[in-house]
Amino acid sequence: MSYMSLKEIEADCLEKKITFAEAVLLDDVNERGVDKETSLKMMAVMWNAMKEADQNYDASLRSHSQLVGGAGAVMKSYVEEGRAICGKFMGNIIASALAMGESNACMKRIVAAPTAGACGVLPAVLVNYQKEHGSSDEEIIESLYVAAGIGQVIAGRACIAGASGGCQAEIGSASAMAAGALVSLGGGTPSQITHAAAMALKNLLGLVCDPVGGLVEVPCVKRNVIGAVNAVSAADMSLAGIQSRISPDQVIDAMREVGDQMHPTLKETGQGGLANTPDAHAMFDHQNGEAGA
Repeated sequence: MSYMSLKEIEADCLEKKITFAEAVLLDDVNERGVDKETSLKMMAVMWNAMKEADQNYDASLRSHSQLVGGAGAVMKSYVEEGRAICGKFMGNIIASALAMGESNACMKRIVAAPTAGACGVLPAVLVNYQKEHGSSDEEIIESLYVAAGIGQVIAGRACIAGASGGCQAEIGSASAMAAGALVSLGGGTPSQITHAAAMALKNLLGLVCDPVGGLVEVPCVKRNVIGAVNAVSAADMSLAGIQSRISPDQVIDAMREVGDQMHPTLKETGQGGLANTPDAHAMFDHQNGEAGA
C-alpha cells in the first residue's frame, strides 16, 4: 500500500472527490496490478468467510487446552432471554466476538483481521450491523476497504503483532479498523472515519499481550469483546461530531512508541501479566501433572 498516513488518504479523498473506501480500492488496484473487479471479488471472499465463521460456530468444541469454548453460546442465550444490560445489538456483538475468538482457538476457519488473535472484532461488529440495519453485502465490502486502509497504515507506521507492540497492536488495531468501518457504514466523512479509528486506538494504548500458557486463548478471546464494544463507542462518538484531540496519525505513532517501551515479558512471551499469575501457573501445572501421570 502506498499510503503511509491516514492524512494522505483524507487528502486524496478531498482532492479526487472520492470516498475513503474508493481511495483504498484504487490504491490496491495500483499496488497489485489488478482490476477493480478482481480486488472486489477478493474482498467478497473475505466477507463471506467472516459470515461463514460466525454461522458455523460450534459451541460444543473446546480448545486443546480446555481453557476456552462455549462462551459464545452462553452469551447468545443470555441475550435472547432479554437479560443483556447493553441491549440486543451490543449483546449480539459480544456473543459473536466470543464465538469467533473461540473458533480460532479450536482451529476453525477464521479471517485474520488484522491478526488471528484479533479475528473476532471486525466480523462481530459488521455481521451484527448487517443483521440490525439490513446493509447489503456490497455496502459491507465497501466498509472492509476502509478497515483495510486503516490497518495498512497502522502496520506501516507502527505494528499489528502482539510480539512487537503488545495486544494494543492486535486488538487495538482491529478496534480502530472496526470503528472506521462502522463510521463508513453510518455515512461518515473521511475525517470522521480517521477520528473514530484514533479514538478506538487511544482507548487501548498500553494493552499488554500476556497469553496464559503462550496460547491465544486467555485473555485473548475476551479481549476481542472489548475491541468490538470499544469500536462501536468510538464510531458513535465520531458520527456525533466528537474528534480526537490528538491527530489520528500521531495516535498511531504513540502506539508504536508505547510498544517499543513495553517490557519483553508483556509482548506475547507468556512470561508476564496474567500469564504470570498463580491461577495461570496452576492451570498448566495441573495439566503438566496429568500429562506426566
